[in-house]
Amino acid sequence: MKVLITNDDGVHSQGIIQLAKLVRRHCDEVFLVAPRIEQSGVSQAITFLSPLFPHALGGDLDSQDDHIPGYSVNGTPVDCVKLGIHELCPWKPDLVLSGINGGLNAGINVGHSGTAGAALAAATFEIPAFAMSLESSESMDFGLAAEMVWPLIQRVMEISLPPRTVVNINIPAIALEKYPETEPEVVLVPVETNPMAYGFDTGADPKGRPYYWSTNFPVPEPSEFLTDTQALAAGKVTISTISYDLNQPKSLDVLKSAMFGNNPSG
Repeated sequence: MKVLITNDDGVHSQGIIQLAKLVRRHCDEVFLVAPRIEQSGVSQAITFLSPLFPHALGGDLDSQDDHIPGYSVNGTPVDCVKLGIHELCPWKPDLVLSGINGGLNAGINVGHSGTAGAALAAATFEIPAFAMSLESSESMDFGLAAEMVWPLIQRVMEISLPPRTVVNINIPAIALEKYPETEPEVVLVPVETNPMAYGFDTGADPKGRPYYWSTNFPVPEPSEFLTDTQALAAGKVTISTISYDLNQPKSLDVLKSAMFGNNPSG
């Protein structure tokens, strides 16, 4: 299997380094294309008002301990995926992995995530794609997280999912603390869509200018059914499926009916 790996934390982050090392042990071909600097929270952003400059990875980078070929790019995660698939990668990837992100990508924050954005970009070209994230904690063992997530990736790859599906995997810190002595409970759940993290702390900088600083609060009101945010809070590893679809056919039908009635030309 040929695997393209990217992320939004940057090419030097331990999440992508440890993931690449793990995948290298299991796959025939591995190629890495990732942002030169951190690009968290950029979602599906692209660079088009300035050129992109790929820089071949060398032995001075931690990510090259196992001689994994690839490039760093002065762009966003989506830039990296598009360049990787269509320009830089010497072969068409069978799989695109985005992560392992430092911090969960759950609830509506998935929509802001550069990690998820990169995977969604790959999926638009109908390449199987995974986004993977590990909850922030004082001790984040990305190598162990990679060991935990790889069997899940292998199992999902045996299943035929609908086109342009992204598999979003989140690992809570407590599940990693007990692994590998205790296998984590893995649940398949929908993404929580209730509003979250829209609060701001306010204050003034040293020059007296007022500011607003985004917080992680409030947490979402729990849905009546189990979602990713609830399951993660209970210490479970979550698997959710997301997709990039700009169409809302039911809403379009409502508009057609309201604006044109039974007029077939509408």
